[in-house]
Amino acid sequence: MPIFIIAGLLVHCVFLASIFDIYFTSPLVHGMTPQRTPLPPPAKRLVLFVADGLRADTLYELDDNGTSLAPYLRNIIEYKGSWGVSHTHVPTESRPGHVALIAGFYEDVSAVAKGWKENPVEFDSIFNESEYTWSWGSPDILPMFAKGASGDHVYTYCYTAEKEDFGAQDATKLDTWVFDHVKNFFQAARSNQTLFSKVNEEKVVLFLHLLGIDTNGHAHRPNSREYKDNIRKVDEGINNIVSELEDFYGNDGKTAFILTSDHGMTDWGSHGAGHPSETLTPLIAWGAGVNYPQKVASQFFEDEFLKEWKLEKWKRLDVNQADIAPLMASLIGVPFPLNSVGILPLDYLNNSAHFKAESMFTNAVQILEQFKMKMTQKKETTLSFLFTPFQLLSDTEQINILRKARSYIHQEQYHEAVSLCETLISLALEGLSYYHTYDRLFLGISVVMGFVGWTSYVILLIVKTHTSLTRSTQDNKASTVLLQYGFAAIGILIAFFLLIQTCPWTYYIYCLLPVPVWYAVTSLPAFYLLEEMLLLLKFVFSFFYRSTLTVGLIAFAGWPLITRLWAQAKVTTLSWTLLCLLLAMFPLMPVVGREPNISLMLSIALSTYVVNSTHSSLQHKQGLPVINQIISWTTLASSLFVPLLSPTFFFQRLLSILLSLMSSYLLLSTGYEALFPLALSGLMFAWIYMEKEALQHYGDSLKTKVLAVLNFSYTTDITQFRQLHLDDIRRSFFFVSFCLVWKAVIMTHFDPASIYCFLTVFNPFIMGSLLVWKIAIPFVLVSCAFEAVQVTTQLSSKRYSKCYITAVDGMGLHFFFLVKDYGSWLDIGTSISHYVLVMVFTIFIMLLSGLAQLLTTKRIELWRRTKRHSM
Repeated sequence: MPIFIIAGLLVHCVFLASIFDIYFTSPLVHGMTPQRTPLPPPAKRLVLFVADGLRADTLYELDDNGTSLAPYLRNIIEYKGSWGVSHTHVPTESRPGHVALIAGFYEDVSAVAKGWKENPVEFDSIFNESEYTWSWGSPDILPMFAKGASGDHVYTYCYTAEKEDFGAQDATKLDTWVFDHVKNFFQAARSNQTLFSKVNEEKVVLFLHLLGIDTNGHAHRPNSREYKDNIRKVDEGINNIVSELEDFYGNDGKTAFILTSDHGMTDWGSHGAGHPSETLTPLIAWGAGVNYPQKVASQFFEDEFLKEWKLEKWKRLDVNQADIAPLMASLIGVPFPLNSVGILPLDYLNNSAHFKAESMFTNAVQILEQFKMKMTQKKETTLSFLFTPFQLLSDTEQINILRKARSYIHQEQYHEAVSLCETLISLALEGLSYYHTYDRLFLGISVVMGFVGWTSYVILLIVKTHTSLTRSTQDNKASTVLLQYGFAAIGILIAFFLLIQTCPWTYYIYCLLPVPVWYAVTSLPAFYLLEEMLLLLKFVFSFFYRSTLTVGLIAFAGWPLITRLWAQAKVTTLSWTLLCLLLAMFPLMPVVGREPNISLMLSIALSTYVVNSTHSSLQHKQGLPVINQIISWTTLASSLFVPLLSPTFFFQRLLSILLSLMSSYLLLSTGYEALFPLALSGLMFAWIYMEKEALQHYGDSLKTKVLAVLNFSYTTDITQFRQLHLDDIRRSFFFVSFCLVWKAVIMTHFDPASIYCFLTVFNPFIMGSLLVWKIAIPFVLVSCAFEAVQVTTQLSSKRYSKCYITAVDGMGLHFFFLVKDYGSWLDIGTSISHYVLVMVFTIFIMLLSGLAQLLTTKRIELWRRTKRHSM
């Protein structure tokens, strides 16, 4: 068992990691030459306001009285500047959002391993290219840009992490802190000659990160009074800062201002996915070099927000979030960030046609430099006879386009030059994608070979060792030796091929893994097993249509009727049927987007009191009570210890596990999902009884004991373990189905409010760990029930595990082909999550199986008792 489990864990870890090498490696290359517009810039300095978590619709809309939440910014839109919507990309989190704004590229998802706080790879940014940058705001955002900057010209001023408290009385203080420190900074500059000289240099950036709106959105929801009041405070603060700067610089007209957001927020106070409320953020620009408002007779956008916002007369200029970086670079004349893939939005610029053409030419050359570097790197690591260049942008084509564009500029045919540069940018971006995905097919085939080989091996191993379907065969030593040498030679050839191309070490894992796996397959007799195909299709459909699980549970409810078990055990059958139908309701429940319903939680007195007390305290802005926090953490810490104090008899131990874990689960619940473990546990008890009845109904030769006297710690003689029956595959199918029902329920309940009984100060790793434990609790309950089923049916857990691992691996291979990095970002995020969930599910279940065995079989005795023997 240990060898198979360890091998399975390693193989599935490889499969899980593979999509990040195949689909989501870092897009960055290094070694390019900085490119800047050769003409003088319109602004000497840039002020960037980023209102974290600010939704476009909330900022732009008017209330019932026709009044804006941000009257100063509304006045900018109508009389002084340009405006539009900035379209962000998944994941809509703070780090990738700020990277896109300030560095001009969309971060790869591998940055999640660092909590979106640190740079997984080095990158260039507007701050790095500036003469000086001063920034104020959150310690989660500012340091990552100072860390990545060359030299010591990026200065950060952060409040302490403890101030980022979702339960704080007034989160607007985070923004007030920023505004006050900016004012104090410029007051100090008046009397400090060194500082005064620095802030009067050209190419200066001032960055104000305003976190209060995001914090209030998480704590109170975007439709709350607190969220909207915070917007009013930000609007007032920006007005004051602009006045302060204009006074400091003597109204020299050389300051450009940009207001935007890193991401939006859903109605229930979360972000990270691709809903329009998360991806549509505001963009308002004004000051030096920025176009004045442009009135239009009509304009068309698919979202139809213009009428709602009463802004249909003012031209709306939408951009992709990464386009803001080249806009800022153009305004103050710094080189475009080296890794930027943003396209300069010319409509925002108030400058000559010559300046716009030169800026677009610079933008095209900067992106072309990345293309050339990417092509060079790929060419150096690929055998010459295997290298296939990007045909649409050959070296000759690059030179011709650049010469023609430069000629147009010399001839003052600026419109033609801009159009040609846009074509070059489009081709260069397409070529970047081509070389970035160059190895995808090769790696994909390798991983699929490993997938199919592993699944085939497990199926054949089940057939050979746990059934009587195999035929006895004589070992042929000559053929065995030939196989060994043959596969060894294949492995050596693959390794040599990778070595001469200087491939990354991960390529060796993906390409060499199929070799030992397929050697193991060929060592077993060949069979064709198609019995699991319908199961796999049902499981796959459940990821796209949650109602599939409802249909499956209704079918489960009818299982005793079909098999005539109802005639043998009417009460047990009735319990099973009712609980299956009750559980079938949960996948049909509303998805996220509901308000917490604390009144549902009445199961365990202490946990219920803590939950209600905590939410009441937070609603009254009194923070998280310390006693509640102590109780919550103590309950959580004891949830795995308390069951080990109870006897290991079946129902005593299972009831102890349920009550202990239920207390922790209630502390992590905010709605109807609190009822799910209760319904699930009832069904698990019924399942154990039904399996006992099924053994008797089918006349199994095993001696079935009364469940009440069965003991988890009772060691069954290995000779009593039997071979697999078709019913065992059905039991594995039930186990996976129960787990998937919970997956469908929990994936709709990632609510930040779930962890408020434990902490309210932002800490992504602790919060994430708590949510993972919330997910794990029902899985633990199902795993413990499955342990009871295994003991009841006298089949080793090793044999059952091979059955359900095969089913899940089949799902994993299916989702591997569905992973995509194109199309809508919602589709991309969904395809990633489905594959990762299935792979994590396999690893998760393997680990939980061990935890379930520990919880059910081990016992801690705090005091000695008289020994009692049980049958």
